[in-house]
Formats: sequence, structure tokens, C-alpha cells
Amino acid sequence: MNTIIEVANKIFAPLINLGAPAMMFIVLTLFAVLMRVKLSKAIQGGLMLAIALTGMGAIIDILTGSFAPALQDFVKSTGIELAITDVGWAPLATITWGSAFTLYFLFIMVVINIVMLMINKTDTLDVDIFNIWHVSIIGLIVMYYSNNLLLATLLVSFLGVLKFINADLMKPTFNDLLETPKSNPTTTTHLNFLLNPVIMVFDKLFDKFLPIIDKYDFDAATLNEKIGFWGSKFAIGIYLGAFIGILGQQAPQAIFTLAFIGGVSLELFSLIGKWFIAAVEPLSQGITNFMSKRLQGRTFNIGIDWPFLASRAEMWAAANVIAPIMLVMALFLPGNGILPLGGIIAIGLTPALLVVTRGKILRMIIIGTLMVPIFLWSGTAIAPFVTNTAKSVGAFPTTLSSDVMITHSTLEGPVEKFLAISVGKMGENFTVQTVLTTVGIFAAYTLLFIWYARQMKKRNKKYEEDEEAAEALENL
Repeated sequence: MNTIIEVANKIFAPLINLGAPAMMFIVLTLFAVLMRVKLSKAIQGGLMLAIALTGMGAIIDILTGSFAPALQDFVKSTGIELAITDVGWAPLATITWGSAFTLYFLFIMVVINIVMLMINKTDTLDVDIFNIWHVSIIGLIVMYYSNNLLLATLLVSFLGVLKFINADLMKPTFNDLLETPKSNPTTTTHLNFLLNPVIMVFDKLFDKFLPIIDKYDFDAATLNEKIGFWGSKFAIGIYLGAFIGILGQQAPQAIFTLAFIGGVSLELFSLIGKWFIAAVEPLSQGITNFMSKRLQGRTFNIGIDWPFLASRAEMWAAANVIAPIMLVMALFLPGNGILPLGGIIAIGLTPALLVVTRGKILRMIIIGTLMVPIFLWSGTAIAPFVTNTAKSVGAFPTTLSSDVMITHSTLEGPVEKFLAISVGKMGENFTVQTVLTTVGIFAAYTLLFIWYARQMKKRNKKYEEDEEAAEALENL
């Protein structure tokens, strides 16, 4: 494996030295051409990705450069050590796509998907190429601690198998939530839904001990309508900037400036994030065509990004309520080093809450609040990795001091980040204790997923029975 890594470094070093935008323009374009994508479309995708990487870097610099002095003053005045800067999901996507190993993990995931389709272990054809960065981070964390590509590949492969199985398990729930027919192929392999097993534990506890809470549920769409602009990304960014300015005891002029910068930054993160998805669309279509030709006659579920659930108001209502709770919790949570900034809107959590609870908003808010510490601890734990990786690919915000660490407070897959750290440390220090610890963690994680899968199969069977009963009534 060391030989493979050395060869890979020699091959990719000249590209990496060009910087992340130029490197990914070249690599993505070549990869798309290999998938028989039209040259003009391949170049278009590569250019869009390079522009997205560049734009995201600029916004990161503006946000971090403006907020850093206020955060430093806040730490000095209060003594609360929240010195890790939360740069949100999009900068981490930039960092991850700046690593040549991301395309290697993409290749692994494509192979696993094809094999599972061919042996009928999944019905999901994954075309969500952009979000490979979520599992790539898992592999990169393992390599950060151990420089062991084999262990990284095994962990990524294991999670890939679970992702494809989970996409099939969730499909009937998506039909139910969106009121779409069974023939609709839409599902998702997004990593955030591997949090479902943990959420389901809490949901089952509600079923057993607090089912009465559902009687007090309310309509999330009405709540969002009443909140309006005041719950938008613009507004949340304004609150955030003003809050940090006040905490840092800044002058009124500085507080207003931070508020406006926070508002524009959160909105631009969302806007530029869409460019990433559009950039990999030609490659996604090329892979889809490649697989369809070789698996003719099969009916597939199509795995895309999670925002097809965005029409469900419960997800955004829960995110708006959880955001201020998370901000206050971060100030007092032992073991947390992050003041939530870029990740304040918890989209790494709320889609999974929606699926497991099936839109029961009170459950979503309560369970989401209970889950927040896992995200904050995970974000704190991976901060050294994120910081060093950002510096190695030239994606560290230039406006931050070199001794500051960066991370994402609500990054998808917080439990999987701890798995990666455990595997990486085992690879670094291979002892009986580290092996037994890692095996124990994996056993618990796997058993929890198996239990969850059984619960989802029961749910799906109930969907089928209800559908059959409805059809029988129609035929009377």
C-alpha cells in the first residue's frame, strides 16, 4: 500500500501543485471524457467546478476574516475556549475535492454499486457523484492518522454497502412523505441518512414512553409561513453575525458589519453549493449511461442528493428551532470547541429526522436537540484533520491565523467520523487494545444498523399491506 501511495503522490503531485481549482478542472474533465461524455460538456463541468471552488474560497476568506477578531475578543473576555472556526459544509467539500484521493474513493463506490446491482443486493443506481466527498472524508481521516490506504478503502467500502442498502430501505418512506407513486424512482444514498439508526432508537423510546406527545404536534408549514423572512438564510446569518459581535463586545458599527457579512455569506454558501452539483452533472449522466447499457432490463431506484425532500416544511421548521438551541448549547457543552457559524443550519441532521419520525415535528425538534452534542463533539474531534488537510491542498482561509483550527459543526456522518478516527488510530498503533476497541465499536455500529433495517422492513411491509387494503376497497 505504501508503494501505491508513493506512486499516486508522484502522479498527482504536479496537478496538486496547480491548486485545487485547476487540478479538479483537469481531472474532472478527463474523467468525464472517459465516461463518454461529450467533450464540450466535460469541459463545462470541469470549469464550473473550478469556479465553484474559487468562489467558495473567496466567501470563506470574507467570513472568517471578518469574524475572527470578534471571536478572539469573545474568548479573551469570557474565558470560554471556542477557538475552532466553523466554516460550514461547503468549504469542507472544497477541501475534500482538492484531494486526489477523492476520485479514487469515487471509483471504489462506483464499483461497489455496480457489483451490488449485478448480484441483486441493491436496486439503487447512485448518480449523486458530488456527495462522494462525504465518504471521502471518512477515508481521508483514516489516512490522516495511519497513512493506510487499505484500511481507508475497507471502511469506505463498508459504509458504501450500508448506504446502498439504506437507500432501498427508505424508498417507501419517501413515497409516503412526498405522496409519490411506487413507480417513482427517487431515493438517496446521502451519508446523513446513516444517522437514521441512532435517531430511531430515540423514536422508539417516544413510541413506548411518550406517545402522547404526538397529540400536541403542529403544522410546520404554517410555522414557516409565519416566520417568513425571519427564518431565512439571510436572517439567520444576520442573527449570527450580530450575536458574535455582541459576544465579542464589538462597537455598534462592527456589529452591523458582522451581521450583514453573516447574512450574505450564508446565502452565498447555498448559492455556490448549487454550482458544485451542476458541475458534476455531466459526469453523473455519463456514469448512468455506462451502467444502464450493461444492466439492461433492470428497473432502478435512482439515488440523488437529499434536497428532493426540501418541499417538506417540517425539515426547515426543525432546523430553525434547533439553530438557536445549538448556539446556546455550544457555549456550555463539555468537550466542545466550536462556536457554530457556517453549520448553524443543521441540514446534516434534519433530513434524517424527517425520514425516521415521518414528519412529527415535536419529535424532530426534541430528538434533534439530543443529537446536537454528537455533531459538536465530532466536529471538534476532526478539527486537526480538517485544518491540516486544508493547508495541504491550499484551501485554508488566508484571513485566519495559521494556528487557528477549522471544522464544520454539523457535518454529515458524525458517528462515522468517530469510526474513522478509531480505525485510523488502530492502523497507527496496532495493539490488542486498539484492535479490540475498534472491533467492539464496529460490532455495536453494525448490530444497530441490522436492528434499524429490521424496523424499516416492518414499516415497509405495513406500507404494502395498507396499499393492498386500499386497492381491495377500490375494487369493491
